[in-house]
Amino acid sequence: MTKIKIMSVRDEDLPYIEEWSKRNNIEVDLSREQLTEDNVETVSGSDGLSLSQTLPISEEIYKKLESFGIKQIAQRSAGFDDYDLDLATKYNLIISNVPSYSPRSIAEFAVTQAVNVVRYSNRIQNKMQEYDFRWEPSILSQSVSDLKVAVIGTGRIGSIVAQIFAEGYRSEVVAYDPFPNENVAKYVTYKDTLQEAIEEADIVTVHIPATKYNHHLFNEALFSYFKKGSVFVNCARGSLVDTQALISALDQGRLKGVALDTYELEVGVFTTDRRGEDLNDELLNSLIQREDIIITPHIAFYTEAAVENLIVDALDAAMDVINTGDTRLRVN
Repeated sequence: MTKIKIMSVRDEDLPYIEEWSKRNNIEVDLSREQLTEDNVETVSGSDGLSLSQTLPISEEIYKKLESFGIKQIAQRSAGFDDYDLDLATKYNLIISNVPSYSPRSIAEFAVTQAVNVVRYSNRIQNKMQEYDFRWEPSILSQSVSDLKVAVIGTGRIGSIVAQIFAEGYRSEVVAYDPFPNENVAKYVTYKDTLQEAIEEADIVTVHIPATKYNHHLFNEALFSYFKKGSVFVNCARGSLVDTQALISALDQGRLKGVALDTYELEVGVFTTDRRGEDLNDELLNSLIQREDIIITPHIAFYTEAAVENLIVDALDAAMDVINTGDTRLRVN
């Protein structure tokens, strides 16, 4: 019987793995660990491999996988930043991702968090915990319909975000994307440059992939073009944002509030339980403690539909490579 090794398994994954295994008559070997040099030997004897990897993979691991006869790694996420695609190709490994598992879940979350920042959600909750029930100017907000929104990146997720703001909230929406989407252009105005898109926006929300070319794209220079008192939302990738520059923009009043679902140093921290431990990350601690920042542990996607799609699409991709030698979801 064909056997697939699936790693980084969480409790919520189990019913979808079991259902897929029965439907396809495939043995699935589960592990809760990420793939490392210490456990790579456990993959031996499998025909395929699916990961939800957030740790870099060494050349030694790629080499081992090839020696085991593994032809692919099916990553259970849209991002594949932690893979060296050149090394994977060198060792005859096809890397696949799941490019679209629940774009609406992420879009809805991004919009919700933007509105929470606009409406001073953290501040109101803090006042409630202090039994301060007064109405006062510090929690007087604007109506979202009166705000201009800049959507950076109008792919699967950004296009839905733009539509929700434009058609749901009746906000004025501008966008920047090197490859404008004709369908999105029906309800947004595309700008020629990133600077033009952000400089008059009350809300800037980011929906672009991370690449080696856009590390710290949102840096001190770019934040200087933001409208004073604007809101910044990042539900994309942490590496896009220079966190120190973001904090400076808040301290200077350039930004009035921020919503982050990702953080540039999140690897090894987000998705773990650190209760009762010293976090040993003063930068993350400062983000968590600030009233003008709402930060969440990369959970925008985290819905039942998304979890099912990640499991099913990744395992299907693994089987495609086993059966045909390729998959439409390959990224190298």
